[in-house]
Amino acid sequence: AVTATLARVAPSDVSVLLSGESGTGKELAARAIHDHSPRKERPFVTVDCGAIAPTLFASELFGHERGAFTGADRRHAGAFERAHGGTLFLDEIGELGPELQSSLLGVLERRRFRRLGGTSDLEVDVRVIAATHRNVRAMVNAGTFRLDLYYRIATVRVVLPALRDRPEDIPALVRSLLADHGQEARLTDLFDEATMSLLARHEWPGNVRELRNVVLGALALGSAPILEREMPSGDPADPITKALDLDYAQAKRAVLDEFEKRWLARVLARTQGNVRAASREGRIERKHLIELLERHGLKP
Repeated sequence: AVTATLARVAPSDVSVLLSGESGTGKELAARAIHDHSPRKERPFVTVDCGAIAPTLFASELFGHERGAFTGADRRHAGAFERAHGGTLFLDEIGELGPELQSSLLGVLERRRFRRLGGTSDLEVDVRVIAATHRNVRAMVNAGTFRLDLYYRIATVRVVLPALRDRPEDIPALVRSLLADHGQEARLTDLFDEATMSLLARHEWPGNVRELRNVVLGALALGSAPILEREMPSGDPADPITKALDLDYAQAKRAVLDEFEKRWLARVLARTQGNVRAASREGRIERKHLIELLERHGLKP
C-alpha cells in the first residue's frame, strides 16, 4: 500500500511528509519519489535537521556570502540553492525549534530566500519532502510545531510501518539485501526455514536497518545469524535477578549498569554505531553518551 501511494504521488509536485520509526526506510522512500518524478534529472539534496546546530541552520539552508560572519571566507550555496529544480529532503524535521520553523515556513511560502549577508532575494523551485520519527500532529496539538508549517510540508502524509508489523515481508527483504551484495545464492544455506521463522518472531527495534545489519553479519561470518535475545524475567542468568540478592545500593547500581549497557547496545544498533545519531535519537547529550560508552567499555 505504501509503495502504491509513493508511485501515485511521485509524478506530482506536492509536498510529502514521511513518518515512521527509525530504520523503516524514510530516506529510501524520499529518493524513490524523486527518482520517479519529473525532477529525477535534477539534484536530490538532503538536510538532516537534527544534526545541524541551530546557529548553522540558516547558513546550511540558505547559504551565505563571503564575510557574512566570522569564518565565512567564501560564498556558500545553501541547500535550497543546490536543490533548485530538484528535491529538498528535510530529514527529522520534527527536531526543529520554533524559530527555525518560522524561517523555513517563510521560504516555503514565498519561494524565495536571501543568503546570509546578501542584499538580494533568490527565487527557488524545489519540491520538499520531509521525514520524522515523531508524531508531528501531536506536536502541533502540544504547541511545539507550527500548524501552518505542518500544512505546508504534509500535503500528503505517508506512514512507513515498522518491520515487526509486516513480518511477511522479511523473506523478500532478505533476498533483496543479499542481491544488493551479489550473494542471493547464499539464501538457502544462511537463511533456511527455521531461521526465517526466527526472524519473523523478532521485535526488530531497528527495523529494516537492523535487518540489513543481520544479513551483512551473516554474510561476513558465513553462518546463520544469531539474534539478540532479551532474557525473561526470573531467568537465573539475568543480571537483574541476580542483583536481588544484593543490598539496596549494590542492587540499584547493578540494575542501572545492566540497563545502561542494554540501552546503549540497542541505540547504537539502530543508528549503525553513529554516536551523533544515537545522541539525537536517544535524546541524550553527546558528551554524556560518550561518557557512558567509555564507562561500559563499549565502542560504536
